[in-house]
Amino acid sequence: MSERQSLRGWRSVLVGALAVVLLTCLLRAFVLEVYTIPSASMEPGLVPGDRIAVARVGVEPYRRGDVVVFDGRGSLDPYRSGDPVWQQALAGAGQFLGLTGSSTVHVKRILGVPGDRVTCCGTDGRLRVDGQPVSEPYLAPGTAPSSTRFDVVVPAGSVWLLGDNRGDSYDSRALLGAPGGGMVPMDRIIGTPVARVWPLDRAGALLRIQLGPSPG
Repeated sequence: MSERQSLRGWRSVLVGALAVVLLTCLLRAFVLEVYTIPSASMEPGLVPGDRIAVARVGVEPYRRGDVVVFDGRGSLDPYRSGDPVWQQALAGAGQFLGLTGSSTVHVKRILGVPGDRVTCCGTDGRLRVDGQPVSEPYLAPGTAPSSTRFDVVVPAGSVWLLGDNRGDSYDSRALLGAPGGGMVPMDRIIGTPVARVWPLDRAGALLRIQLGPSPG
């Protein structure tokens, strides 16, 4: 093989590799992203270390019961002061590869959509939406809907979010009485988890749950 042919071969390999990287970046930027669950706030369904594939398109309109990944800056998180550039680069690379979580990206469940009045709790101990008790099959047996009482009306363009592990979740309840009242703007939602991709022994589709009235 001549030197020119060898160079041409390497050039083809490089172009192919760059095309794969570009396609991957485009898919992850606009279609599908991978995130690592950083905390126990969504147990028992999602546990720390789980990696989830998050659909960025085709999931709206969001509805009660949807699990969403969102940017908490301006709601659950203060706007971050600048970290060192090298630290931001390392964190960004880990998040892009789905190997680490993010201190400003959260995973919670929608309990209220615009116009909903969400209250906790009724005399029966159940959470209510517009006065109707809600069945929450994703909670671990014996888990109370909330130890914090609240009565909120969700404004246009926002959602009310709770973690499934109600006793160990930093969510909308933490900002009751603060500016914004714990509401998370819908334009901060990144997407909806559609599958768990790691660990392999628990990999599989994550089904959407639509909340309805509680039986009885």
